[in-house]
Amino acid sequence: MFHSIYPYKKRCLLYNQGLMPYLDAHAWQRSLLTDRIHDPSLDDVLILLEHPPVYTLGQGSNSDFLKFDIDKGQYDVHRVERGGEVTYHCPGQLVGYPILNLQRYRKDLHWYLRELEEVIIRVLAVYGLQGERIPAFTGVWLQGRKVAAIGIKVSRWITMHGFALNVCPDMTGFERIVPCGISDKAVGSLAEWIPDITCEEVRFYVAQSFSEVFGVELVESQPKEFFHSE
Repeated sequence: MFHSIYPYKKRCLLYNQGLMPYLDAHAWQRSLLTDRIHDPSLDDVLILLEHPPVYTLGQGSNSDFLKFDIDKGQYDVHRVERGGEVTYHCPGQLVGYPILNLQRYRKDLHWYLRELEEVIIRVLAVYGLQGERIPAFTGVWLQGRKVAAIGIKVSRWITMHGFALNVCPDMTGFERIVPCGISDKAVGSLAEWIPDITCEEVRFYVAQSFSEVFGVELVESQPKEFFHSE
């Protein structure tokens, strides 16, 4: 549990998971969101995990940003309801899925996106790295390389999807797409600056930063058995 000298008013369940198939995590998010639409008093949730290699397309994203034939089935590709263009998930990339009731915070999606960026920027600062925002784009950059992608979906002010921070992934998967539809800006990972960095250590700082930025007390929890990764 993450404690602070500040009296938190909100509780947020923290699910620290390992490697989980994308569709399992997606179904879990949808279940949590549906539960909270029906009962808005339920606690907020932050899921931290990694995915096996997978490509995802946002709801209105352009499949031209894939550099391979989507019908050949060589790679797992899923179109989901988040905003944003195509992205890539794989081990070594830490993914965060906040399921938050924004009525407890601010009913402002731009504010929420900036706060998610702030979480990542504070994590980078722990390592002495200066994360940057680029106007007109969502995400976090480090010396001109995009290290964190963000894409969300909000239903009745309940959030799902979230952020993906490249910690120490195999970056070759990004070569098969135009990441986030941005062709003139490279992607990067923290391992380029900190060669021995691991997702395990970064998890702690992401959780700590999330707790500070959103003013919540994180309560480490275990999900239903169905959603335990192998």
